[in-house]
Amino acid sequence: MPLISPRPPACLIPLIAAGLLAGCDRQTPAEPQPQSSAAAPVAPAEGSGPFNGTLDISNRGAALPDFTFTDPSGKKLRTVDLKGKPLLINLWATWCGPCVLEMPTLDALAAARAGKLTVLTVSQDLDQAAAVDAFFKDRKLAHLAPWLDPENALSQHYNTGVLPTTVLYDAQGREVWRMIGSHDWAGPRTDAMLADTVR
Repeated sequence: MPLISPRPPACLIPLIAAGLLAGCDRQTPAEPQPQSSAAAPVAPAEGSGPFNGTLDISNRGAALPDFTFTDPSGKKLRTVDLKGKPLLINLWATWCGPCVLEMPTLDALAAARAGKLTVLTVSQDLDQAAAVDAFFKDRKLAHLAPWLDPENALSQHYNTGVLPTTVLYDAQGREVWRMIGSHDWAGPRTDAMLADTVR
């Protein structure tokens, strides 16, 4: 019978800590996170630093899910009603450091691509409509809206186990790619990532 150490070796502790800081795990995912394969390669993101997400194309072609969200005032929005223009759905939470870091870059992207791309930010905060509303007002995010998903339907649908997760759909409602982890949406790599979908 193999011996199981009650604690990891000291040399592994810094690696474990770095992994935990890399993204916001809402909970342990039910399934393993997407893995690279020859048929569905995963491209590395822009490198190290605070924006260290992974570009995943393993679900390319998947249909846009049909969910309905509300904002803090009670206004409703149905995802399938957004077909006809490319759509970027971002899952985030107020307690997620990488999400908070990338939110101004999403606002900048929404401003730069207005009329060509819909940027939909959907909070995964549980029953925190007031906190989400205050977050948007405090940070003056003028080009985004505080949509709420209090039952975490999108987190369960995408099942990455990581926040932020951002998914691009084409105008016909087919998935193009997803970014698992944080990304600088105002950075130069974003233009290349959107080039074939957002014109």
